[in-house]
Amino acid sequence: MDFSLGEELEAVRDLAREIFADRVTPERLREVETSASRIDEPLWADLVTAGLLAAILPEQDGGAGLGTAGLCVLLEEQGRCVAPVPLWPALTGALTVAAYGTGAQRSHLLPDLMNGTGRLTVALEEFGAVEPLTPRTAAVADGPGWRLTGVKAVVPAPAGARHVLVTASTGAGPGVFLVASDARGVSWESAETTSHDMSAHLTLHDAAAEPVGTPGDGAAAHLVRIASIALAAVQTGVAEGALGHAAGHLREREQFGRPLATFQAVQHQLADCYIDIEAMRVTLWQAVDATAEPFDAAGADRAALVAKWWATEGGLNTVHRVQHVHGGIGVDTDYPVHRHFLWGKQISTTLGGAGADLERLGALLADAAVSS
Repeated sequence: MDFSLGEELEAVRDLAREIFADRVTPERLREVETSASRIDEPLWADLVTAGLLAAILPEQDGGAGLGTAGLCVLLEEQGRCVAPVPLWPALTGALTVAAYGTGAQRSHLLPDLMNGTGRLTVALEEFGAVEPLTPRTAAVADGPGWRLTGVKAVVPAPAGARHVLVTASTGAGPGVFLVASDARGVSWESAETTSHDMSAHLTLHDAAAEPVGTPGDGAAAHLVRIASIALAAVQTGVAEGALGHAAGHLREREQFGRPLATFQAVQHQLADCYIDIEAMRVTLWQAVDATAEPFDAAGADRAALVAKWWATEGGLNTVHRVQHVHGGIGVDTDYPVHRHFLWGKQISTTLGGAGADLERLGALLADAAVSS
């Protein structure tokens, strides 16, 4: 399996890295963290102007067709510098609309995302131990449309999102439904996350919705799968950025007359971080490869869960070790490494933690063994 990026993906990586490095400064991050939305809108506009959002979407919808691979390259660069823009929810939602939406839905939603006039978010989680593909939120057919009732938890980046993709249960299986964020029967309750981003709890009471695809046709599984891979990509970047901070700090800080980086115990800690990050990267790109043609849904789901587990377990281990080797300065909010710890912690619990990932993976493997 070839994990080299190729010219187009390298171009996305290099351009994204340049924009993030130029725009995401400690001063700017502190400013955004005290704003109402917690989103760096000028940075979002820069990404739009550079064509990085359009690069992900299919050519038939006006994009460059880089798909999941391009998304992961972009998200890894975002995670490296913990840039406060809602890339993963907006783009995973957009890719699901591109794959399963009607022509009217694609033409209504995707150009607005690419030109920066509108964006999506996704509502995948609920309170309690609820599996993403067996939501308690219920969808009931109502003539040509549907009505949704239920509560979705920790919806990411609601500010500026005109529509939300909601997973809900139907008699035919789970489905994905498009809901206008200001529709009747829709209410939002703001909630700050561990990473200082703003999320919201979404209450739906007989809210009008459009299906994206047909309930039970795989759209919900697609959205959860792509979201899992996207989170793994962000976490890989977060871990890489954290390790970079640690390496710089340990080269400069001295104890007993020599740099901390020369101490064997510290080297072992960083070596463990490096091993975890490499495992995260390999499993991430294996999952990306599994989404390509010829497509096998069960194999792609297994690969996505493996990538997500490594991102959850390895990413959290890495940010913990990095904060540890920084000593007291690691928790100082004036020092940037604390943001990587907070992002790593937040991502590690999104769509369930490591235990939930292993439980889902075990169920998939057991199903495969029984069916064979």
